[in-house]
This record gives sequence, structure tokens and C-alpha cells, in this order.
Amino acid sequence: MGKKNKNKKKKVNPKRERYAKFRKEQPSTMTFTLPDLTSEQQKQRQEDDRTIGLFWRYNKPRRVSKGIGARRK
Repeated sequence: MGKKNKNKKKKVNPKRERYAKFRKEQPSTMTFTLPDLTSEQQKQRQEDDRTIGLFWRYNKPRRVSKGIGARRK
């Protein structure tokens, strides 16, 4: 086998060249900032978070027993 020529130009794919203008570069990280809340809104949010936390603490989803379907038949 022969040696590869490092100085040789790469073959250009015409379809890739044609559609390159539609491809946009995506940022690697998304920047997400929450809006500044007033003190009243912050209190409301803390209260909502506490309420939701209590709900999930005491209202666990019930597991469905696999035997129920067999008993119905």
C-alpha cells in the first residue's frame, strides 16, 4: 500500500455545501435566568414549595398489586 499524501485537499461533498447555510451553530450551554421576584412573590413561592413538599411527603403514590387483575377474571 502506498503512503497517504497529507497535503491533498479533502473531497468536498456538494450536498453538504449546499445545505450548510441552513445549519446553525447551537450554543453548548443554555443560559436560564429566573426573573427577579418581589418580596411578596418570594414568600408566596416559599409557601407553595412547602405545601408541595408536604403533599409529596404524606401522599405517596400507591403501588398497584399485580394480583388484582387475576382475581377479577
